[in-house]
Amino acid sequence: MSRAISTMFVALAAMILLAFGAPANAAPGPRGEILWDSFGVPHVYARDEAGVFYGFGYATAQNHGDVVIKLYGQARGRAAEYWGASEVESDKWVIANGIYERAKAWYAKEPASFRANLDAFAAGMNAYARAHPEALDPSVRQVFPITGVDVMAHGHRLMNYVYVAPQARTMGNADAGSNAWAVAPKKSASGNTLLLANPHLPWAPSQLTYFEADLNGPGIKMYGATQVGLPVLRFMFNARMGFTNTVNGILGATNYELKLADGGYLYDGKVRPFTTSTTTFKVRQADGSLKTETLVLRSSVHGPVFTRADGKTVALRVAGLDRPGGLRQYWDMGKSKSFADYQAIMNRLQVPSFNIVYGDREGHIQYLYNGILPKQADGGDVAKWGGLVPGDTSKTLWTETHTYAELPKVIDPPTGYVQNTNDPPWVATYPQTIQAKDYPAYMANNGPMSLRAQQSSHLMADPQKITFDDFVVRKLTSHVLMTDRVLDELLTAAATSDDPEVQAAAAVLRAWDRTVNADANGALLFEAWARRFAGPNYINDANYKVRWDAARPIDTPYGLKDPAQAVAMLKAAATEARASYGALDRPFGEVSRFALGKVDLPGNGGFGNTGVFHVMTWSPLKDGKRTPVHGETWMSMVEFSTPIKAVGLMSYGNSTQPGSPHRSDQLEHLSKKTFRTLWTTRAAVEQNLKATTPY
Repeated sequence: MSRAISTMFVALAAMILLAFGAPANAAPGPRGEILWDSFGVPHVYARDEAGVFYGFGYATAQNHGDVVIKLYGQARGRAAEYWGASEVESDKWVIANGIYERAKAWYAKEPASFRANLDAFAAGMNAYARAHPEALDPSVRQVFPITGVDVMAHGHRLMNYVYVAPQARTMGNADAGSNAWAVAPKKSASGNTLLLANPHLPWAPSQLTYFEADLNGPGIKMYGATQVGLPVLRFMFNARMGFTNTVNGILGATNYELKLADGGYLYDGKVRPFTTSTTTFKVRQADGSLKTETLVLRSSVHGPVFTRADGKTVALRVAGLDRPGGLRQYWDMGKSKSFADYQAIMNRLQVPSFNIVYGDREGHIQYLYNGILPKQADGGDVAKWGGLVPGDTSKTLWTETHTYAELPKVIDPPTGYVQNTNDPPWVATYPQTIQAKDYPAYMANNGPMSLRAQQSSHLMADPQKITFDDFVVRKLTSHVLMTDRVLDELLTAAATSDDPEVQAAAAVLRAWDRTVNADANGALLFEAWARRFAGPNYINDANYKVRWDAARPIDTPYGLKDPAQAVAMLKAAATEARASYGALDRPFGEVSRFALGKVDLPGNGGFGNTGVFHVMTWSPLKDGKRTPVHGETWMSMVEFSTPIKAVGLMSYGNSTQPGSPHRSDQLEHLSKKTFRTLWTTRAAVEQNLKATTPY
């Protein structure tokens, strides 16, 4: 056979594999293979960059196909056509903001090499669907074939219209959270950099669900996690470096309230007409037929215009719609070869939001308050620009954004660590190296600092040196910081009461170890008291003797403003605890359960605003139990030693597909507060191999 004919057959085989996928146990394909470990983590090994994306797309469809393909249908603005009237508002939002049309333009602006990567990711999903149609819900199959534009559109919708400009904020129907640490060699006992990735998001399968993966190719080594459907890892590490994200809520979008007049709106004292156009979309009816509906689109000088349920007319202006390179920036961050290289990539400022924390083997660490933030010539603070802004004057219409150099950041601080738990950037390390007074007031609030952030700061600032084992222990701490601020005074005040119920409650809290571990006997009672003392979200400091103080950001608030009132709250909490839990000292893990499918285990972790670092937000009580609705999801802890040390956990498992054994197979680790060793080398993966998918 001639070399030309041989080459033709190889190319033909590759095309067939792209179209239809590969059998599960065949020899390695022409592009690569996926090694599946015993926790359902795909380890992709490919011969070229696009091959890495193809394998990642295939793995995404296998582990999360039903969730992801629906997200892609929504990003097209055709969800009502596929799934009916319940998706109409979603489609209107996507269409009115031009998400899919802009995604087409963004896709076209990408370099050919990255367009090929997006196409390959889509092709991998298509291949899985063709090879395993029975594994996907019939309702999502109609969305196929997926294209590179679909991948771009999903990323655009998630980043710009879920994080930066969520529909609920514009439409007036108004949380995410995360932890991150980086420890420099000067504070590390081994002299090696340490990095924690610890996002907190909802547990129910959604666009915010995380997916763990290991991506390998020429010059490519990325281990970590991302939100399902994204073709790049947002939380990653390799042997040299790593980075993680926390939500920062940067004000990258503005909602302008318009004053209507004469069929238009007032602007600088004159009436301006709306720019209008009409489009149509389809809605699937109960009988399967499609009904065409008309949508009238309006826009002002600010952006697209919406009418809220309260009757207000609002225009939305989103920063960064001229920056298509967010996905590519994440990919290039993961491929960076030095801190200087990484800095140059970050300087592109294509990722529209998020705090980003970085660490590397060379000893560099960084905290960045990242985002595409409008410059507000009119001044003002977060409250002014975070609500409804007057849209009748050009004074409030921003046209420029801040540069990378102008954003708050901390690089290699003398303290030897950086941290963030979604709080404003000013206490990224302590003592502080950046101050709110040096930045515009609309950049971020100057406090108050949450108790979780204060706990995080103490966990990093207090020890002189941190070992890797201590790093892990500190991550898992379930100590309730709020108890350090108020409990001793509460017990002293309770001791003066002759009420037997108060005395019984005080005895439980006195014996409690002040944690939210499964066997903690006073945690539920204290939680009930704390809701009364600090409000339902545990953030109101009005009942403290000393309120939060920017001069003492990690040690305030504290004390009881009114001890007698606090004791009355304890009596009410005791009544609630008996009614809800059957006893004052019910063990925390008997009520709080890690329950998914057939797995039901004692839970741990608590509400972050009480000062718990190991976070779990629990559902309302039902049949005497509650389960997680939000909290610990992906966790990884890395030491950049030789070889690296890496442990982690995907709390709710690495697959959302019905019947997958990987939906709940990590709950036992979570319940026991232990971690998996992350298998980052091929040799380790092969020792724990469960299946191979060549392609």
